[in-house]
Amino acid sequence: MRTVLPWILAAAFLFLAVYFYWQKQEAESRLAIADNKLTETDQQLDQQTEAVDSLEDIVIPPDTMEMVPPGGVNFVDQLGALSENDIQKLQQKGLKNPESDLMNDLNRKQSQLIPREGRLGGTMAIRDSRILNDRYALAYYEDGHNGGYMLLKYTVDNGNVNWQVLDSSSL
Repeated sequence: MRTVLPWILAAAFLFLAVYFYWQKQEAESRLAIADNKLTETDQQLDQQTEAVDSLEDIVIPPDTMEMVPPGGVNFVDQLGALSENDIQKLQQKGLKNPESDLMNDLNRKQSQLIPREGRLGGTMAIRDSRILNDRYALAYYEDGHNGGYMLLKYTVDNGNVNWQVLDSSSL
């Protein structure tokens, strides 16, 4: 009996060694197949990308991809800049320095004009304003949490400015 037990243990270890070797070979084989499939998929994706890129070059030439505004319009630069004609009209109505006089008056009267109350302890205030022309202005207001825009109409009579909120939108 003592001579049979070592043979049984040796057979079991030999069986386990062969079994694990076979499992290792099987895993390496599967890994090689997966690597081949991945390589093929990468090649196909590269070919499709090249095809799409070449179609984009045909459909949209690079020189037409930039948007060109209509002639002479620089909206961002001109927004809030009074023309010479507007400045003359407002000076005739009693404002010495129209743009700064209007901005100062708007800031003084902002609490009466802003259509919302501040929340969470904040106070609504105009953070940015633009005088659009000799009759209209645009203002952004916020309290640090909520905000919005107002379209304002103003009239000037003997240097006195009266403001009217035409429209407002909350953000």
